[in-house]
Amino acid sequence: MISMSVPKLVQQFYDRIWNSGDLDAVGTLLSEDFLFRGSLGSESKGRVGFADYVRSVRGSLSNYRCEILECVTEDKRAFAKMRFSGMHTREFRGNPPTGLLVHWLGAALFRFEEDGIAELWVLGDMNGLDALLKKNLESARLADTTSET
Repeated sequence: MISMSVPKLVQQFYDRIWNSGDLDAVGTLLSEDFLFRGSLGSESKGRVGFADYVRSVRGSLSNYRCEILECVTEDKRAFAKMRFSGMHTREFRGNPPTGLLVHWLGAALFRFEEDGIAELWVLGDMNGLDALLKKNLESARLADTTSET
């Protein structure tokens, strides 16, 4: 049983798992049958699939950060307005790495049970992210062309 408050649990989820990459916290903070739908569209059931998603995102975006802009809680639910960001250092969403910062906004809806976070559904601004990835790719190509002359 998790003994921390709902706002603290949301903060720990982002600080430990996402910002620090502490995958041991997956077993501590998430229920065994954790249901997840990520801002990038991936869905999983259970801790293992979620941990794989975390590895994938953090592997593509160095210094990956999740910033809680606002969080509202009621009983066993929480809603957080989020900002996600990182340096694009490996292929991400089909785009080659640029070394440039990417960021997008999202909204996260949490549901809690006695043994931790039971469900998380995240909606992200994929149009904005894809536009930024395209712009960064064009900027990186322009920088490469300029450095060659």
